[in-house]
Amino acid sequence: MMPQIIATFMRHMMRNPPEPLRVLILMLAVLLYGASGFLYFELPGNPDLTWGDGFWYTIVTIATVGYGDFFPKSAGGRFLVGWPIMILGIGLLGYALSLVAAALVTSKTREVRGMSSFKLSNHLVVINFPGLEKVSRVLEELALDAAFSSGHRQVVIIDEQLEELPPELQQKGIHYVRGNPARDETLSRASLDKASHAIVLSRCPGEPSSDNLNVAITLAIEARCRSVDTVVECSDPSSEELLKKAGCDRVICTARFDSLFISQELLNPGVQEVIADLFSARGGQQIYFTEVRSGGTFGELSARCRSMGHLAMGLSTEAGVRLNVDDGIRAEAGSQLITIGPSRLTGL
Repeated sequence: MMPQIIATFMRHMMRNPPEPLRVLILMLAVLLYGASGFLYFELPGNPDLTWGDGFWYTIVTIATVGYGDFFPKSAGGRFLVGWPIMILGIGLLGYALSLVAAALVTSKTREVRGMSSFKLSNHLVVINFPGLEKVSRVLEELALDAAFSSGHRQVVIIDEQLEELPPELQQKGIHYVRGNPARDETLSRASLDKASHAIVLSRCPGEPSSDNLNVAITLAIEARCRSVDTVVECSDPSSEELLKKAGCDRVICTARFDSLFISQELLNPGVQEVIADLFSARGGQQIYFTEVRSGGTFGELSARCRSMGHLAMGLSTEAGVRLNVDDGIRAEAGSQLITIGPSRLTGL
């Protein structure tokens, strides 16, 4: 069986060899012809010449460098060796360089058009591309947090309709995979199995079809790799239950928050500026969840937070979030303290 496979492979290679192999064979033939011809005509007049000198003369002639340290002095060396090498070698070298340039351009084009596959680990996968402004804003906010940006975490965007990755994202080193994000083949090209986080955005916010698509994507992700930390966006509050049943870690319903912002801005003018400052990592104060490593009362933890420039707001436990907690309430190890401060705390 093996000899037949080898014979079929060799027969195919001999009949239709790939272009790089053809160029390599021709280049080796020119080098061998130039070196042997140079030695044949010039060795009688210069017995100190070696094969290394012959190959050196051939290479510098093909590359049009012409150092002048070796050159043919006989008529045969000039007309039967020098001229053929200059004509054939320069043309062959130009053809080889054009193949390399074409391969580089093709590789870059495939990447920006989402046709490449990536072998990454501990990276972020962003699924769906609702617009450059929204995606850029999400990535910029993540990059400002040291807990996420440490280690130069790479990002892969998956979308089915985006023709080409925008230049603004190309300059940031963002990767792109084009395809149906609900299919295993597309998720494999983005190395989802080795990703640390996945964000599923609404392709068309406000349309029920976007939520249905995100449910299908979440099912595909969780069925393939449940270890990936997933955050899914939805527009309809009724889709939250479906997404939670699908297995995603967290759901963000934009419609629910929009209504809260509108009502609170009406009742408390200026509250949106406060919320924007707390949510953004660009400066000011942010809300942080810090793990409690050793137990203690809320009052003790609050005092430690104040010494580090943070204000304790409440606790997050398995029972839920509790704000404005009494100082005597005990926080067990493993729970999380909700604080407001200028930077993330390492632990308490």
